[in-house]
Amino acid sequence: MANKESEKENKKENKIEAIIFDLDGTMWNALDGIHQTWNQVVANHSEYRKEPITFEELEGCLGLPMTDIAAKLFPGSTPEQQQALMDECCEVENAYLSEHGGILYPALEETLMELKKKYKLFVVSNCQQGYIESFIKAHKLAKCFDDIECWGNNLLPKGENNKLIMERNQVTRAVYVGDTAGDEESARVAGIPFIYAEYGFGEAQAPDYRLEAFSKLPELMEKIARGS
Repeated sequence: MANKESEKENKKENKIEAIIFDLDGTMWNALDGIHQTWNQVVANHSEYRKEPITFEELEGCLGLPMTDIAAKLFPGSTPEQQQALMDECCEVENAYLSEHGGILYPALEETLMELKKKYKLFVVSNCQQGYIESFIKAHKLAKCFDDIECWGNNLLPKGENNKLIMERNQVTRAVYVGDTAGDEESARVAGIPFIYAEYGFGEAQAPDYRLEAFSKLPELMEKIARGS
């Protein structure tokens, strides 16, 4: 009897309380809107960049902090000029995406609502301030998430924001779902398991779990809960 009680207590202690999500390549693809709006800004600033941003360049920026993206896209500019350009790009981008949205991965809302029955749901991204809000507003997903955090709010890297959002919501056991090596590293920093969204944009080194489609996440979470 004592052993069974001990097993129950261990399972209770190890129960996952929350899921932290990356955004780009994990829950949606907004590359078309970002590409379009950033090039609108670039066209007005030929003194800093004469050629449009290519899709390949944009894909190479995914998951990076905004300062790193600015340095890659506007290498001949000063940090102050880069910051001003990125601020303008992000302002135009947020306005566009909040109205038009992006491409959600299949069954996203239904899957989130199913997960919400058992877990707190968070979004943590390296994006600018207002980007996650644009995603939520355009697709009417406010009911799905308990909290959000991003680099643009506090200039902290994703791993530190993972820790911050867990502390803020009194969560000790969580998983992080993302699609890049940077996402994987952020989970390691926070000391939580990493679920690799292999349908996304990037690669992972040694993920704890693999997710082949967003809609299969509830099933995977059940397997994790069983320890299988």
